[in-house]
Amino acid sequence: MQSASSKSSQAAGFTLIEMSIVLVIIGLIIGGVLVGQDLIRAAAVRAQISQIEKYNTAVNTFYGKYGALPGDMNDTIARQFGFATGVGNSDGIVSGSMTTGERAKFWEDLSTANGLNIGLIDGSFSMPTPPGGGATGTFLANYMPQAKIGNGNYIYVWSGGQYPFSGVTPPNYFGLSAVSNVSFALSSTPTIRVSQAYAIDTKTDDGLPTSGRVMAVYIDSSSFDQSVGWTDGDDYNPPNAETIPITGAATTCFDNGGVAGVPHYSIEINSGAGANCALSFQFQSGD
Repeated sequence: MQSASSKSSQAAGFTLIEMSIVLVIIGLIIGGVLVGQDLIRAAAVRAQISQIEKYNTAVNTFYGKYGALPGDMNDTIARQFGFATGVGNSDGIVSGSMTTGERAKFWEDLSTANGLNIGLIDGSFSMPTPPGGGATGTFLANYMPQAKIGNGNYIYVWSGGQYPFSGVTPPNYFGLSAVSNVSFALSSTPTIRVSQAYAIDTKTDDGLPTSGRVMAVYIDSSSFDQSVGWTDGDDYNPPNAETIPITGAATTCFDNGGVAGVPHYSIEINSGAGANCALSFQFQSGD
């Protein structure tokens, strides 16, 4: 016959086993959630790369058919091809107003082109007069496509960058950042995770934030500084770059590389979890 103390010990033992099982289950759930989040972010990176590649292909197709970049076609050439109008100057640079100029017409040409080439890109874009104070919120989707990576990011077109006054034709870029307002110029902020920016750059370019065709720069008119380099009233910025230490910080997208060093994405900080980056992709075709 078991004593009361023996029964009490068995009950306590069973409780500890049950607690262990519960802890294991909780650990598995947490691990599954983390793995699921990683898979979602990896899928977003793949989708974003694919979206940019599709736009490059669309630009190349348009250029091959009409001999001009979308948005950049002048009115005479545009009407010869049956377009209702052209707002560009055919100089090979996609510039001008975000709502009425070449940069707005760029997306309209690729999506509708007066019905001549429907299907080059998904969606339909137009050039409506923006509300007072500029276009914000859902109105932004009239002028540019939402980015597959989400988090408020849009894809817009700009030109110039580090070549604004050199006397050579500046590159054209697809910009990727969280847009808050467009009027003549564009206001935006960096919200891409460092790890995602690094993955995109590594898979499509050299994996470095300040060189190659993919760079950690973006457009924002709210901090206009002509001395840095600009186009159409926009200031192009490196997103949250560390200026003094070699290593990055919790709020930086990349470090400065130190003396004679090469800047690198701040992936060593919190495993690159900081939403501190924005990117620009130089056109790979049609230029």
